Amino acid sequence: MRLSAAVATFLSLSIAAATAPLAAQSGGRFTVEETGRSYARLQEAVDAIGEANGTIRIAPGTYRECAVQQAGRVAYVAAELGRSVFERTTCEGKAALVLRGAEARVDGLVFTQLQVPDGNGAGIRIEKGNLSVVNTRFIDNQSGILSASDPAGTITVDRSTFAGLGKDPTGNGAHGIYVGGYGALKVTRSRFERGTGGHYLKSRAPQVTVVDNSFDDTAGQGTNYMIDLSNGARGVISGNSFAMGANKENYSTMITVAPEGAQNPSTGLVIENNRAWLAPAFRYKTTFVGNWSGDKVTLRSNQLGDRITPYADR
Repeated sequence: MRLSAAVATFLSLSIAAATAPLAAQSGGRFTVEETGRSYARLQEAVDAIGEANGTIRIAPGTYRECAVQQAGRVAYVAAELGRSVFERTTCEGKAALVLRGAEARVDGLVFTQLQVPDGNGAGIRIEKGNLSVVNTRFIDNQSGILSASDPAGTITVDRSTFAGLGKDPTGNGAHGIYVGGYGALKVTRSRFERGTGGHYLKSRAPQVTVVDNSFDDTAGQGTNYMIDLSNGARGVISGNSFAMGANKENYSTMITVAPEGAQNPSTGLVIENNRAWLAPAFRYKTTFVGNWSGDKVTLRSNQLGDRITPYADR
């Protein structure tokens, strides 16, 4: 028996629909650029890339969802800068993005109001692989970026904002950026402000580059160090501005070198061409660089306000 042309066309379309990926949707908010397919959920788009390389273009909107990247190299890119907002929802009790693939890039997103029971709710939790973050805002979370350890990995942050971070109800300490045993950290042209506890930037990486950033603590509450190189580091801290606020938990030092033990060599660390001053309400003296490492650290051409001692061996 021969089928009519209409029936044949209907069956052909039905078979095609049945064999197409079920998650792909023409109206989805998360589009994988390499395939042109869109997905309703971010996790579906990440899973579609799998072990390959891919870019997920994220439509403007406010999302209460999260994703875990297990493999591959994935870029998470806002279709319109600053208009793709992830709020209030974390994966694995960790972060909006939990990353343990080969590489990830985050561009133009906003992460806000992220909290978890252990006090370290983050916009990004990077556990493995390289990470690049640009044009991204971390606002009123417990943490901004939090890492595990990957000695072969590099984390870079550029033109991003970290504000209202650091409040940890458990008392264990959250921070704007907290990098564990990664190989290198580079932070450039970014803003740190209005901290609610912890340190603005805390790193255990043996190599650091912190250049042309603003650390504005004038509206901070219960904050600690501006930059904490917990176990020491080599590299450069240059061209930054530091404004010390009055409402500090620890006001003794702005930049620390190896306060938790000198596990990394710090000889050759250069801290230069920075500016630092105290808010009018700040009533104490402070030290710009406190060095617990025993290694020789180079300070030069820093402009420091009144009541700021340039350097102290601890």
